[in-house]
Amino acid sequence: MSARDYVPKPISQLPWLIILLTLAIGGFDLLVLYSASGGSIRPWALSQGIRFFVFLLGAIVLSRVPVSAFGKAALPAYGVLVVLLVLVELIGAVRGGGQRWLDLGIIRLQPSELMKLAIVLAVAKFYDGLPAGETRRFSAIWPAAALILLPAALVMKQPDLGTALMIMASGITVMFLAGVPLRLFIGGGLAVGAAVPLAVNFVLHGYQRNRILVFLDPESDPLGIGYHISQSKIAIGSGGIFGKGFLNGTQSHLDYLPEGHTDFALATMMEEWGLVGGVLLIAAFFTIIYWGMNVAQHAESRFARLTAAGLATTLFFYVSINMAMVMGLAPVVGVPLPLISFGGSAQMTVMLCLGVLMSIDRQNRKTVRW
Repeated sequence: MSARDYVPKPISQLPWLIILLTLAIGGFDLLVLYSASGGSIRPWALSQGIRFFVFLLGAIVLSRVPVSAFGKAALPAYGVLVVLLVLVELIGAVRGGGQRWLDLGIIRLQPSELMKLAIVLAVAKFYDGLPAGETRRFSAIWPAAALILLPAALVMKQPDLGTALMIMASGITVMFLAGVPLRLFIGGGLAVGAAVPLAVNFVLHGYQRNRILVFLDPESDPLGIGYHISQSKIAIGSGGIFGKGFLNGTQSHLDYLPEGHTDFALATMMEEWGLVGGVLLIAAFFTIIYWGMNVAQHAESRFARLTAAGLATTLFFYVSINMAMVMGLAPVVGVPLPLISFGGSAQMTVMLCLGVLMSIDRQNRKTVRW
């Protein structure tokens, strides 16, 4: 008898490599936050660690939910989150210059983060209900576009450019994977490119416009608008190959690096752990993303394929946008690094994504595998 004969089936069906990688990233995050607070578990590491294990347990429980249940809940969940986004505009808590949170007493919920998951489920459900031959018609495009643009517009109003762009990117990715003609994306891309100058001058808020201008000319205001990215580059560059060592970072400990525990947590980490630590972290993330795309490839239903691919792409957007932002390869748009940046809403969203992916993966398995 093999070892798997003694292991309960629900446990043996879990993707243990992905769970262990997630645990490794979460544990590494606690070290980063412990260091960022000057060698203390408060105020960040303790609360982040408690949430991490609660949400990981929730993801494992979610993996036992049938995939069909996610399909039934997709549009109602989308509708609830749209209502919550409207409530954010009406009674939301203001923090850091943005009105993005609902204060529920025990937690502050950021509905826009959960919309990154809901938009994938909603658009996948919409195209799952369409016959394959209908996908290329206009009647199959405008409803999905409306599903995407409504929450994106509400999030832009908060204002939160980074999250709005991620919602749009995740939804448009599902549209592309569903079979919407490529020429429409090319035409849309050209139209967006032509509209960028108008958006920069008449749509974006002043601080958002300044972030784009600083991205184009990083040295134009190193002590003002460009301070964040300048200090981030200094922190990453000073870490070198192997880093300065745990608890030996200077940019975050001396408060030169703003938001070193949230959006710029990667810079805090790479100053102490260097290029080696950064490469290992990237490898762990992209192993999880590759697994998600593999789950999509082997999914049995159209809804499951679109959902798995959309969620894996959402995780990719999380990682790539934050890393590009921190290294000065993209404007600062406030996208957190999954499981590393301090914050409960983003952490919960990522764990929910992993839970849904594990559910689809469980459905894909024809035989029990350890």
